[in-house]
Amino acid sequence: MQEYNLNAFDLVNVSFKTEASGERVQKAHEYAQSLYEELKVHGGNLTRDRLLAILLLGITDDLLQQKDKAKNLNTFLISLLKKIDDCIPDNPQ
Repeated sequence: MQEYNLNAFDLVNVSFKTEASGERVQKAHEYAQSLYEELKVHGGNLTRDRLLAILLLGITDDLLQQKDKAKNLNTFLISLLKKIDDCIPDNPQ
């Protein structure tokens, strides 16, 4: 496992280990940090803990929506494959 040490969300030296590549960690960090900065601008006097809770809920919602889209796409693709199979004769001659 690779260990990472990031400065994120007004916290210094957040350390963690993961099997994700450095590129994935960096992209995730940039995405979450940009959302956090946007929340700070619009959040006014909210504490960092409250901003992080809102950020967590927002990212979790994004994840759940993507999972739902993937499930719907999978269902659609299975339906298409079934239609293709139904068009192919059982005993080609």
